[in-house]
Amino acid sequence: MPMRVVIEQLNYPFTRLPNYQIVMNPKLAQPEASLTSKQKIERALDFRSDTVTRPTPEMRRAMAEAEVGDDVYGEDPTINQLEERAAKTFGREASIFLPSGTMGNQIAIKIHTHHGQEIICEERGHIFNYEMATLASFSGCIVRPIYGEDGMLTWPEIKKRIAPGIYYKAQTGLISLENTHNMAGGTVYSQDVADEICDQAHEIGLPVHLDGARVFNAAVALGRPVAQVTKKFDSVMFCLSKGLGAPVGSMLLGSKAFIEKARIYRKALGGGMRQAGVLAAAGLIALEKMPLRLKEDHENAQILARGLEQIPGIKIDPRKVATNILVFNISGTGMNTADFSRKLAERNVLAAGIDPENMRFVTHMDVSREDCEVALSAIQEICRK
Repeated sequence: MPMRVVIEQLNYPFTRLPNYQIVMNPKLAQPEASLTSKQKIERALDFRSDTVTRPTPEMRRAMAEAEVGDDVYGEDPTINQLEERAAKTFGREASIFLPSGTMGNQIAIKIHTHHGQEIICEERGHIFNYEMATLASFSGCIVRPIYGEDGMLTWPEIKKRIAPGIYYKAQTGLISLENTHNMAGGTVYSQDVADEICDQAHEIGLPVHLDGARVFNAAVALGRPVAQVTKKFDSVMFCLSKGLGAPVGSMLLGSKAFIEKARIYRKALGGGMRQAGVLAAAGLIALEKMPLRLKEDHENAQILARGLEQIPGIKIDPRKVATNILVFNISGTGMNTADFSRKLAERNVLAAGIDPENMRFVTHMDVSREDCEVALSAIQEICRK
């Protein structure tokens, strides 16, 4: 029997520890819980994720003034406008507004596959690790995980793992890529590699889905329009609520027939949101205006990476920091990530580990260049002690 451990000394929420059953201490679910009242008065610098951003004043005004209707009836004009604009931006026939990226990924998997099939993805991928095994319970599929250097798969690696046509083996039904790759440190697929995977998969009749939660970050890093970056994928999901700063929502894009099916499954999963134009209004601003500032987040991540490289005990290669996510090793400091995070929280800097040795920082619109410098100073201080 595995040992049951309540995590009181650990706060890395994304790791798997062999032979232990992990139960998260709710006091550590949010690092702010460890701050004193005095510390909470000061603004915490939150590098845990780009999901923590607050809507801009312009978004709040748009939400207050949004024209709404019942979206389940297709009558919410603001949602309709957002879906039309997203489809046009990506050069697609149609799109659908969803409460979350997880719902978008799982609907795409459901449409592309049938029960008993395998889905190929990188082993640190979101659909495999952080979507509650919904692809098994909802679509009846299993994952064929493949390790990719820096989270990037190539066609030769994928080809070797495609199931042979033997009746007693689960057949490959879908390939799913993640761009940018969250847990690999915000890495970006080159256009040639992504296109080759799509082209070769299509030659043998396999669809390819893109978990593009942060695909606008990828497009900025590549210097290409997002429609070009995603052109050859059969379906694309992207989030409005991460680097683009909207409070809620993601989009799923594909052909008109694909999105008609997606609308059915969105309702089945409880995603019919009625007068959700108040959310779509913020999403429109996120889609139209916020990609223009993502370069700033990337530059701030580089500032952090170059500063971290100079701190004894920390290992990071700034050349691999392509977007707004940094993953760095702290094993040389003599601390685990729980202790490291706690000491940062005491200095009003919030971050989280992804395992006992590796921290993740994410830059976003609510942390400035000056905030990055303050965070570096805090890290230098705790590493000296």
